[in-house]
Amino acid sequence: MRRRIFGRSIVVLGLSAALPSPAVATDWDAATASSNFGVFALSDVQLAERKIAVTLIGELELPTGEIIACDPLITTDDWPALARKVKPGRYPVTLFEAQGRVAAAFLRFRSGVPVRWELAVLPGQDVSTLNGDEIFGYPVDAGLGAFMDKAAMALMTAAQDKLKPDQNYYDDVLAAEFAPNQDRFVMHHPDVANPVNVAMFWSGWGDGFYPSFWGLDAVGEPVVLMTDFGVLENADGRENNQAK
Repeated sequence: MRRRIFGRSIVVLGLSAALPSPAVATDWDAATASSNFGVFALSDVQLAERKIAVTLIGELELPTGEIIACDPLITTDDWPALARKVKPGRYPVTLFEAQGRVAAAFLRFRSGVPVRWELAVLPGQDVSTLNGDEIFGYPVDAGLGAFMDKAAMALMTAAQDKLKPDQNYYDDVLAAEFAPNQDRFVMHHPDVANPVNVAMFWSGWGDGFYPSFWGLDAVGEPVVLMTDFGVLENADGRENNQAK
C-alpha cells in the first residue's frame, strides 16, 4: 500500500503493485519522508536539549530474520515480511519518546550511526514508482505499532483464535501487560512457553499510516530499522514554538 501525504491529511493511492506511470519520479529520496535520521547522531546531552527520551524496552527474538512491521491488532497472518532480511538473532528494541508520545521505534542490529537510509518495503514494492510526496508503510487503526518475526505472527494468530467470541486480544490479553509501562509498550509473548516475542508500542499520535526505514552502514548492511510516527521534526522533540 502506498499513500500520498498533503500536510497532515493522507490520501490512499492504492496497492503497491500498481504499475508506474510516465510521470513517476525515479529519484525518490527517503529524506523527503522523514527529517529525523539525524537523531541517531545526537549525544545524550543533545537528546535531552531536544526533549527526546530514549527507552530500551527489551530484546526481540528473530528466529527467521524475516521482520514484520505493522499494527499488530489489525494485521492478519497473510501480511508479508519486509523484503530485506537480517541474520537471525536477538536484537534490542528502543523507543524515542517526545511530547508524551512514542515518536519512533527502532530495532538495532549493530553499533554505529547509519551512513545512508532507504525505505523499508514489502516484496513487490518498488521505490522508483513513488513520487516525492508518496510513501510505502503500514496502516494503524488500533493505535499500536510493532516489530516481530514472521514466526511470531503465526503464534499471535493462533493465540487470537483461542479467544472466546466475547473477548478481544487487547482487553483480555494485552491490557494487563501494557499497564506496568503506562500503556506505552510491551514485549509480548503470544505463547508463554515460546521465547518468540512481539515488540508493541504506541504509534505516535495514534491511527495513521507510517513508514519504516533501514539505516545502513558503508557496505550496505543494516544498522537499525526505524518506524517514524511523525512526532519528531528535524530530529527535535520540542514543539515548534519551543524549538526556535
